[in-house]
Amino acid sequence: MPATIRTATIADTPTIFRFISELAEFEKAADQVETSVEQLELTVFGPDAVVDTLICEEDGNPLAFALWYYTFSTWQGRPGIYLEDLYVTPAARGRGIGTMVLKHLANFALENGYGRFEWSVLDWNTPAIRTYDATGAKPQSEWIRYRLSGDELESFARR
Repeated sequence: MPATIRTATIADTPTIFRFISELAEFEKAADQVETSVEQLELTVFGPDAVVDTLICEEDGNPLAFALWYYTFSTWQGRPGIYLEDLYVTPAARGRGIGTMVLKHLANFALENGYGRFEWSVLDWNTPAIRTYDATGAKPQSEWIRYRLSGDELESFARR
């Protein structure tokens, strides 16, 4: 049976947490994972959730997950989606699973009239960059992404 994509459910939370942990380890940031299964149940599937997530599986075996949230372009006057995480298990890499998930989300964006589908990638993740380049996506080199978190966020907010 070929791989299929479905909307994740709260029952998938332990798998999603495992995938997040594996992704953080791959990105050399395992020590930065602060969430838990219980926290994800609340924030991903709770009544105030602002993200959506999917699972790609084969014969009931999870191969990948994606988690995204909604953005808005004032220039387009339309919403878009920002792919926060896409993770494919090591055993499933090289089979087109990542491309399948990206295509699924691109179609989701089109079907909903969204104007943009965006994501970020670490500059050393060459296999992912090759996949993204093959989609026709363009890196946004003229934009510099900024982040406030942790102590810096608290310090700035309290000034």
